[in-house]
Order: sequence, then C-alpha cells, then structure tokens
Amino acid sequence: MATCYKSIHPVKYYRDFLAKGVRPDGRDMQKFRPVSINVDSIKTAEGSAIVKIGNTVVVCGIKAELAAPKAEEPNFGYLVPNVELPPLCSPRFCPGPPSDLAQVSSNFIAETLTSSGCVDLKDLCIAPEHLAWVLHCDLICLDHDGSLWDACVIALVAALRTVKLPHVSYDVEAETTVVSPEKRNKLQVHNTPVATTFAIFDDEILLTDPTNEEESLSSGVMTIVVQGGQLCSVHKPGGSPLTESQLQECINGAMKRAEYINKLVNMTLESLGT
Repeated sequence: MATCYKSIHPVKYYRDFLAKGVRPDGRDMQKFRPVSINVDSIKTAEGSAIVKIGNTVVVCGIKAELAAPKAEEPNFGYLVPNVELPPLCSPRFCPGPPSDLAQVSSNFIAETLTSSGCVDLKDLCIAPEHLAWVLHCDLICLDHDGSLWDACVIALVAALRTVKLPHVSYDVEAETTVVSPEKRNKLQVHNTPVATTFAIFDDEILLTDPTNEEESLSSGVMTIVVQGGQLCSVHKPGGSPLTESQLQECINGAMKRAEYINKLVNMTLESLGT
C-alpha cells in the first residue's frame, strides 16, 4: 500500500514523513548518509579512489601523459577532469553523447579544482615551454542516488593524493625525454576541497545529503564547497531562494562535514601507508 501511495503521490508521501521530522529512509533533516572510501585500488592508474555515499558510488582513475604546455601558460601542466554518467548508474541516462548533467558536472569539478587551488599546475611542469604532465581525471558514476558532486569531489581529492609519477628529464638541446621506470614522485596536493549538497523541499525545508529521489522532488538544490575551514564556492542553479539564516545553516553544516570527510580520507590513506 505504501509503495502504491508513494508512486501516485510522491510529494505528499514525503510531506507526511517530513511533517514528523523524519525522512522516508529514517534520517532526520540534517543527517548524512554513511561514507566509505577505498584508495589505490586500480593498479593500471597513477592514482585512484572509490567513494560510496549511501547508494551513490563514484570511481576515480587518474592517468598521466606528457605533452607540451600551452603557449600562453608555458610553466603550467594540465588537470583534465571528466565525469561519466553511463546508463548503468541510473535509468535517466541513455547511451550516446555525454548528458547535460555529465557536462555540467565536469565543469563543476574543473571550477572546484581551480578555485580551491587543490593542485598547483606549476608542479606539473617539467621543462617550461617544452614538457609538462597532463593528468586525466576520469570520474565514472556506477550508481547515482543523489549528492553526485559530493562523491565526485571526495573521489577526486582522494585519488590525487595517491598519485605517484616517474622522474622525467628533458634535454632541451637534443629534445630528448628520459622517463624513469619507477614511480616515486608523489603529487603534492595543497588543498582538500569538500562538496556538500542540500535540497530545499517545499521552498523552506532543508534536506542535507539528499537522495536522487529527494533531489528530483525538491524545489531547489545547492552545493557548497569548502576547504581549509573557508568557503570556496556556492553552486545553486535556480530554484527556491534561501534566507540568510538558511544559507548560513548550510555553510555551517558543510564546514562540519568537511572536517569529518578530511579525517576519513586521512585515515584511509594512513591505513595503506600512502
């Protein structure tokens, strides 16, 4: 009976639960789902991580290649993030070109890397004007059940912190490159941004770490990125407006969660001696 009622009146179904201060999955409004992190599990990549938030699962693999720097940025390397949302992760996605959400997600990750200063691109330069590292950061969602960007940022940062690159020497006069067979140079990650998503239900109720269903029924979704105890960026593509007090409540929640996520990542890396 409950399943039938939910299918016919999904919004009212949620309202009945929220009126009692609880969500259908048993969480209260501000409670996060469990988070698990596994790093360095893809041996063919220079760095990797698998993150699970509730049922949402994202895999990040980082591959490195050598290329010439851009003419306008001769001392910089490259970070190229790409988010893939294959049909297996949700019925809403179809085979073919990247969906709008996949493209928006890739842009969000790129902006987060830039605004947070996570990696200094100068560290990826080997020989100015001649040679630099290109790090292809592929993020593949295996199960999309809400808070996709949160999982992507955690997976990317964790994967970057496992990246090890070989030593490369470049002879400018002879234009020759020598690559060491061993990967010993650890990538320096300067900042660790954390994204936290909130949904606005019925224009006033804030739901932390929403599921995919909650996001689809909400009147607005917002993702806050913080790093180092400071606000990095706020992404809110339309929807219901927030009051100043509601926004501050979300920022405070994002700050607390960032502390927890960073501790979890550190513990995971320490357990592997990374």
